[in-house]
Amino acid sequence: MEQDRKNRTVWTDQGLRTLVSHGHVALKAQPLAKALNVSRGSFYWHFADIGDFHSELLLRWRERMFERIVEAVTRAGDDPLRRLLERVLSEPSRLEIAVRSWALVNPQAAIMVDDVDQRRVEFIKDLLCNMGCPPELARTRAQLFNWAYLGFALGNRGLDAIDRQNIIDDLLNFGKMT
Repeated sequence: MEQDRKNRTVWTDQGLRTLVSHGHVALKAQPLAKALNVSRGSFYWHFADIGDFHSELLLRWRERMFERIVEAVTRAGDDPLRRLLERVLSEPSRLEIAVRSWALVNPQAAIMVDDVDQRRVEFIKDLLCNMGCPPELARTRAQLFNWAYLGFALGNRGLDAIDRQNIIDDLLNFGKMT
């Protein structure tokens, strides 16, 4: 019985792996339970329904793809914009691709994607303002930074170290322009 009652985190971790590997159509209780080697009842022990599970998945995506990153780049101290760019341009995110694909057909996912995009832009705008960029210009540039990240993530191709460094340097110089 203990084995059968996986916690919510185990379920959402499996859900995110499933989303990346098989897409949103595979986010169903029975296949997830099978992957975890538990009964479907374990799913309903933790989640009221599939919508509740989807909500939890989207919250975990936001935590991983926004909150943890913001915490990491601000905690270390100086030059958070450079650290942010180095982190998000280090490798494409298959999870980003999967959630954005899901958002094309799921209103709940679309709302969360819009929310995360707004949070990202606001965070980058604040970093640019701290570097001396005027707020109205910082907002526009922050949007462009976010689009640059999304293009990289959705392109699903990595960058070699030299190209990544050149792109980061160019973006930082762009951010400093007044």
